[in-house]
Amino acid sequence: MKIVSLLPSATEIVAALGAADSLVGVSHGCDYPREIEGLPVVTSCVVPKDATSNEIDAVVRAQLQDSAALYAIDTDLLAGMEPDVLVTQALCDVCAVSGTDVEAAVAALPGNPAIVNMEPFSLDDVITTVRHLGAALGLGEKAGHVVGDLQARIDAVAARTAALVRYRPKTIVLDWIDPPFVSGHWMHDLIDLAGGDDIMGTRDAPSYTSDWDSLKVLEPDVLVIACCGFSEGRTRLELTHTAVDQTLDDFKAAGTRVFVLDGNALFSRPGPRLVDSLELLAHHLHPSIHPMPEIEI
Repeated sequence: MKIVSLLPSATEIVAALGAADSLVGVSHGCDYPREIEGLPVVTSCVVPKDATSNEIDAVVRAQLQDSAALYAIDTDLLAGMEPDVLVTQALCDVCAVSGTDVEAAVAALPGNPAIVNMEPFSLDDVITTVRHLGAALGLGEKAGHVVGDLQARIDAVAARTAALVRYRPKTIVLDWIDPPFVSGHWMHDLIDLAGGDDIMGTRDAPSYTSDWDSLKVLEPDVLVIACCGFSEGRTRLELTHTAVDQTLDDFKAAGTRVFVLDGNALFSRPGPRLVDSLELLAHHLHPSIHPMPEIEI
């Protein structure tokens, strides 16, 4: 079976299922695990890599307002791969190639390859997605083992939180900084399981724009910044070039614990490493209760 993955989380799930050697093409954002390095890249993005947070936000808003695509598929390259399965998503047009564009590309391909859509909104959905993709690839038994391991780790965090956490810090997680975006989707689940109080009320909600003054008024105990598509280092570099750095000093002066984490590898990807994200968040919220996880980034 020849598989093309059009988003990083799908690539990571395929690899976790032991099928990385079946991948013949990946997206421009796929960078993990190491065995996928060198695979042909079938997508590209219109957003410049060196753009600032504010510039990226402006480009994305303009493209979406004009109903223009943020991503392109190299249909000639894709056709030459003769894939049996394309794994994509229909959850967010900002994160990857839109489902409509994928369907249009597949319609022009020979062999009528199958499209597997991933639309996880919650942490439970992510687990279900692993099973779904495993079944689609004929790897249902392996998917069961992967899900069992992930669920055991989730349950371990939940058990420690339930037994030992008496105080839940008021917590905000942002997945963008200029402007600030409150992280939605599965983030409520992570905050709750980790022992925090999701004061932004993100259950069953997508990410949404806020402003720094509104966030300050809430006097959070913990502020986590995990920018979508940015590594920790890239985010810290961004902070030094904006007024946000001073804003964060204001939060710290008011007693807020501020953490800058890797949004690209962890919190933004609804795949197996979302459980790493849970364990990392739990450690930062309650370091005496939840151990620091070993994470490969």
